[in-house]
Amino acid sequence: MKSRILVLGAGFGGLELATLLSDELGAEADVTVIDKGNHFVFGFSKLEVAFGKKTFEDVRHSYRDFDKPGVRLIRDTITAIDPDARKVTTENGSYTADYLVVALGAEVIPSATPGLAEIGTHFYSVDGAERVCAALPDFKKGHAIIGICGFPYKCPPAPTECALMLDNYLRQRGLRDACEITLVSPLSILTPVSQELSDDLMHACDEAGVKVYLKTLVTSVEGGVATLDNGRQLPFDLFLGVPKHAAPQVVRDSDLTEGDWVSIDLASLETAFPDVYAMGDTAKTGLPKAGSFAESQASAVASGILSKIKGGDATPNTGSGECQVEFGDGRVSWADADFLSGPKLEVVYNPPSLEGRKHKEAFAKSREMRWFGE
Repeated sequence: MKSRILVLGAGFGGLELATLLSDELGAEADVTVIDKGNHFVFGFSKLEVAFGKKTFEDVRHSYRDFDKPGVRLIRDTITAIDPDARKVTTENGSYTADYLVVALGAEVIPSATPGLAEIGTHFYSVDGAERVCAALPDFKKGHAIIGICGFPYKCPPAPTECALMLDNYLRQRGLRDACEITLVSPLSILTPVSQELSDDLMHACDEAGVKVYLKTLVTSVEGGVATLDNGRQLPFDLFLGVPKHAAPQVVRDSDLTEGDWVSIDLASLETAFPDVYAMGDTAKTGLPKAGSFAESQASAVASGILSKIKGGDATPNTGSGECQVEFGDGRVSWADADFLSGPKLEVVYNPPSLEGRKHKEAFAKSREMRWFGE
């Protein structure tokens, strides 16, 4: 009998895992992927939407185009997960599996920060990015705050990217001298992936006149005032927020989570429940919550499942991924990081350049071709 593999979520991790299993098993695969959405969107595309560089129609990739032997992708909303029975209930049915993989990402919770849901301008969802895009033309003078309201959050450099892109946007409109930009971050450096990258980002912020508060969270944004966790209050005319993140509610309602995230064995990505895995942003890995890290975790999960089906040794999670960063002026840097293969973090850093943009575009194109044949 075929081994039934159920993958929850069609993001970086879910799409790559299903593709790897299809590549190995072909038509003999019995893989079901469930996602409530109709489209895949690269995380970095949300900033492109926020600053009017692209529309949602430009950046979405329809799940109808994900066509792999032995794989079916079902668009449905998951309502319950029973990891002990490896059973999943949706609005339209139920599914059981021999191997269950939870790759539902992280959801943003604007309501966790007083005032943020009412403002609505955050760039960690397509809807939020579209609201940012609608709000930017009205911001012509005053104080803009890019504020992080919870940790951990997806893509650690993204708030700094937003600040630098806002600086460039205002300069292009001839409005920069009339505006202040402040970045509020809970991190001790602007991105933990690379000290060199963090230093370059801080230098870029200094050159752009972006004020940076580190080791600080925004706790509320009511009445046009951002209150920080140290008690300081900053009036603002535009607030671009990074909401609190957590595993989706349906995951937190299961027995999988401890707090907001799913605990896993870091090498195998297996949970406390046999043959149940969690990977990507929903898992408590201690690694950056970014698509390329979920992609490399998919390789480890695929290897683990295939070793149980076909025999052989599983390849452990390398904790590797790539961090691409916009500097606001057309230049892009990237850092290739390997957290787990050796005794210490290994990073290859490529400073910001116009060539970096070509690298980023090629990265996206390769995934589009691999998953959607575009």
